[in-house]
Amino acid sequence: MGRCARWTALMAAAALLTAGCNGTSDEEKASDKEKTSGPLTEQRLDWGRCRSTADSPAPGGDWQCATLKAPLDWSKPDGETIDLALIRSKARGEKRLGSLLFNFGGPGGSGVSALPSYGDTVAALHDTYDLVSWDPRGVAASEGVRCRSDKEIRAAESVDATPDTPTEERTYLGDAADFGKGCQKSAGRLMAHVSTTDTARDLDLMRQVLGDEKLHYFGVSYGTELGGVYAHLFPKRVGRLVLDAVVDPTADTVGHAENQTRGFQRALHDYLKSTGRDPGQGTREIAALLDRLDAQPMGTSGSDRKLTQTLAVTGIALAMYSESFWPQLTAALDAADEGDGSKLLALADQYNDRDPSGHYGTTTHAQRVISCLDDKQRPTAEKTRKLLPRFKAISPVFGEFLAWDTAGWCHDWPVSGQHDNPEVSAPGAAPVLVVGNTGDPATPFEGARKMADELGEGVGVVLTWKGKGHGAYGSGSACVDSTVNAYLLRGTVPQDGKVCP
Repeated sequence: MGRCARWTALMAAAALLTAGCNGTSDEEKASDKEKTSGPLTEQRLDWGRCRSTADSPAPGGDWQCATLKAPLDWSKPDGETIDLALIRSKARGEKRLGSLLFNFGGPGGSGVSALPSYGDTVAALHDTYDLVSWDPRGVAASEGVRCRSDKEIRAAESVDATPDTPTEERTYLGDAADFGKGCQKSAGRLMAHVSTTDTARDLDLMRQVLGDEKLHYFGVSYGTELGGVYAHLFPKRVGRLVLDAVVDPTADTVGHAENQTRGFQRALHDYLKSTGRDPGQGTREIAALLDRLDAQPMGTSGSDRKLTQTLAVTGIALAMYSESFWPQLTAALDAADEGDGSKLLALADQYNDRDPSGHYGTTTHAQRVISCLDDKQRPTAEKTRKLLPRFKAISPVFGEFLAWDTAGWCHDWPVSGQHDNPEVSAPGAAPVLVVGNTGDPATPFEGARKMADELGEGVGVVLTWKGKGHGAYGSGSACVDSTVNAYLLRGTVPQDGKVCP
């Protein structure tokens, strides 16, 4: 449902990275400059025309692309390297502050593909900053991982992600284990080196190669966790950091799933209320539709594909991310009531990054590889079964799916995870602006306060928007946009706890 935050790895690397997340190692006591040093910091980027890929056309305008070399293993900074794909558009004004780096979440989202489409949203920042993003390690053009072929993904659509019988449970967990094997085959040694800590170190390498004394950064969703980990590792290098749609850094695997169950149900309540329906009754009707699909998948017009319960929940979840999807969801639910599942299937395909030709993107592949390396917890099916009553009480629509996700996501994963929770404490860092949205489905707004508290007193500054959808900046609030812009452009830090109506 969009995890926003989560081997036999080489033991030296695992020990180093775990220390970076859970405590203060000898390496952490070294200066920031010493942590990311060596010949790679002296490399020069060869910026040039961006090229089209199989999954993304080349952007027009003044966008430029380049390749950055980074260590495969950050415990061996002078060893084997990997390539990271970058994109930028240079500052348009004369008073340039430096680079502003963006991570749009996932984990697994391609910044190279996303940033050009986000350019209009951040136009007010473009005079002052070079707008820069990248594909993190393991993502898209940066040594991207593909765990399954399109044919294999299509075949797996029939797997029930909310198993009701021992046979369905074995199939579900077997499919999860098979997915992990496919990831390992694709990623090879990289699979042990795609953690959030690895990417935070890549960020500091980018900062230096781009010529910036401090990191100016805009992280969305999982990008907030990445920003928090960076602040912990490099507090003296924190410039102006914005964290929007904030992941709760104190939640474990089950806690994240419970947070999202609550967040998606809140969003469904808002959606149903907007249609004039009683939210309680509307929730029960949708849950009844899902029960019918569990027993008998629904046909779709113009296709031999079936709408399963799992695909229907996925489509409904997508519509919770933005009010702009709500009319499409209404039409899809009406069609399903008439026995046509094609419109709900179309929503699920958007979430699953499936194009009309049947080709699937790899965002969810990278997301799983990264989050399962980050997260050491592996809830069992037995634990999930005990969670079901609580999760279903929170949301009869999303609860069962998200509860089972805790067991299936990293089941029988080929490599071990690194920590229970990311370490984001950053004493001594400059103020970090933490933006929460009270109607956010995927990263409920309570996470903003928890992130700020974990960053530390005088560091985390919370801005709350009473809005809807995933994220706040660029979503229609002049108050949010002006506050964030004032912070990024002039260094104006708002009062902690400011609320935008």
